Amino acid sequence: MISLPEASLLALFLETLFYGVFFTFYWLTLGILLKKYGVQRGLLLPVATLLLCIATAHLIIDFIRALEAFVLNVDTIGADAYYSNLASPLELTKTALYVTQPTVADSVLVWRCYVLNNRSLLVGIPGCIVLLANGAIGYYIVWCLSRTVAGTSVYTTIPGLITTFYILTMLISIDMTALISWRIWRSRRSISGGSAELLPVLIVIVEGGAIYATSVLALLLAFLTGSNGQYPAMDIGPPVVGIVFCLVILQVHFCVGNNPQPSSPSKSFTNLFGEQGEQNVGYGIERMIQETDHSV
Repeated sequence: MISLPEASLLALFLETLFYGVFFTFYWLTLGILLKKYGVQRGLLLPVATLLLCIATAHLIIDFIRALEAFVLNVDTIGADAYYSNLASPLELTKTALYVTQPTVADSVLVWRCYVLNNRSLLVGIPGCIVLLANGAIGYYIVWCLSRTVAGTSVYTTIPGLITTFYILTMLISIDMTALISWRIWRSRRSISGGSAELLPVLIVIVEGGAIYATSVLALLLAFLTGSNGQYPAMDIGPPVVGIVFCLVILQVHFCVGNNPQPSSPSKSFTNLFGEQGEQNVGYGIERMIQETDHSV
């Protein structure tokens, strides 16, 4: 089995790789969102920037920890003992950032699902409750880790809560993605050629949810099997969250945005995903949203 120092180095390498992808996607997304207005600049742009800041801070901390473990403190405590200290300030900060990143991104996912389902409280309230509960569990885990002593293993500290956090994180992504996809698929009946027009958006949403859920599933399986492979899977989490967030916006813009509809209204479904709504798909779903809004 891979040792803890080796897993930490592999985690740093993979995190740097995924961060580079996220950094590139962010600037592409920034160029798109700066040309938009309304919800794109008011919500999606600040969230994307916040996700980048969190991922950057997480990467910087990992570089500092690697420097301390393999260079500065190598003759005093050694890399293995250094990374085994769960209560170190840098470790706790890094874990708190990991909890914050999916919480921020999932908040936007819950909001999108809430708006698409006619602002139904039956969707919004449960989604918010699960999201807040998961965030509370995550930060409670950070507090519990701060109370550990040297030599304590993460597998013996609070394994139940950690498993619960991973499962809830994955379920939020799967459930919200499924509800959004179902809403889009159901709306195809009221749109001429709806299946063909909505299919690109549906594929984008499912792809994004699948990528994120798969990364969390890999982390969960590594943790349950007691493998140090959980550390690479965990450290790529913050950039992967940002990649998925920007990827949805970019794919909606470039895939859906190539089918212009001059007569469509300015507000549309694609506003929720970063596109201005000057497309056939935006027009069709805007009609669906307007009709459902008038019925409530």
